[in-house]
Amino acid sequence: MPSSDLESAMQMLIKTFHKYSGKEGDKYTLNRGELKELLLEELGTYLGNSKDNEAVEKVMNDLDANNDGEVDFTEFIILMGALTVACNDFFLELR
Repeated sequence: MPSSDLESAMQMLIKTFHKYSGKEGDKYTLNRGELKELLLEELGTYLGNSKDNEAVEKVMNDLDANNDGEVDFTEFIILMGALTVACNDFFLELR
């Protein structure tokens, strides 16, 4: 049975996180380099292809709730949720 759109989106979030996590160090978290690569490769259009290290540092500091220098899957999903809300708000304003 084919997945619904929402189930496919959830699967894609999981696959995308694990595509970048564990390239260096812990395979269940993103370090700064992995997070930066994910942001630039996967969200470049929404983030304006910013190569700004300060922007990546700000995202990392905002996401890293437990201050361990890594972003786990829960912290990553918080980012995806926040970006999705921001996109929704943006498109609502265009109506």
